[in-house]
Amino acid sequence: MTAMGGAVRKASSLACGGGQRYASVDEEDITSDLMLDMSGRKIRRAPPQLCALGHIVKLYLSNNRLRELPEEFGFLSSLRILALDFNKFEEFPPVLCRLTELCRLYLGSNLLQDLPDEMRSLVNLKALWLEGNYLRHLPPVLWELPQLRSLQVGDNRLKALPRELRRLASLRGLWLYGNRFEEFPDVLLHMELLEIIDVDRNRISEFPSLERLTRLKVISYDHNPCKGPPRVAPGVLLVGDGAEEANSLNAAAAEDGGDGDDDGGGGNNDECGVVHHGILKNGTHSAGHASDEGM
Repeated sequence: MTAMGGAVRKASSLACGGGQRYASVDEEDITSDLMLDMSGRKIRRAPPQLCALGHIVKLYLSNNRLRELPEEFGFLSSLRILALDFNKFEEFPPVLCRLTELCRLYLGSNLLQDLPDEMRSLVNLKALWLEGNYLRHLPPVLWELPQLRSLQVGDNRLKALPRELRRLASLRGLWLYGNRFEEFPDVLLHMELLEIIDVDRNRISEFPSLERLTRLKVISYDHNPCKGPPRVAPGVLLVGDGAEEANSLNAAAAEDGGDGDDDGGGGNNDECGVVHHGILKNGTHSAGHASDEGM
């Protein structure tokens, strides 16, 4: 038996809080890439033996009934990917702020209304998915996440975006679908490195020209009361009413103008970068999970 295998078998009988035993975690449950998937098991409390698995890198606890996490959860110090979407968290679990190696954090489809200031400790976070919660504003702590490349806040209650969003200089993908925007957020016009913008299902009646966003690859504007697609730079894929004709014209313009000056600045080469293969408007389940294998 390997040292790691022995540790996992031992973990199956350990309790890290109060001595209470839960369903065991067997060696076979952990994959060769140090991933453990405990999704969809109707779990109400995180199994205590998880706390002994400090070597796992990916943990999926999606689609359970979790409301809180124990302090011992902070012993999972190697975690880079953590999926807690489709649970019942009313508050951001404070212990997550100790997991400073986290790169992807999925908290969609919970009951969150805010984020704690202590979240600034997650300095390596590159993808944060908060779709399907109850956010009325973007918490200021987000500006203190310098590596953030992908921010998913669709299906919340947002009406505006603050100017401080520009401080997220690494941001490449922003999902805002299903909110309450009546105007296209002006701050986005100053974020010229954005590659994906999704404002589907809002209340935007008029779009400004987006031609200055030269890195933009996809803009989804469907299900808004606007009278046509926004103006965009050549080569940008439009998703929405009237997009087919506009996309044909854009493709022709891109061919005429040439497309060989791409310096590779997009997120495709980043192991925790933005998902570029499509607009994930309703991707609350495995919205970014499917691309984790590239890590």
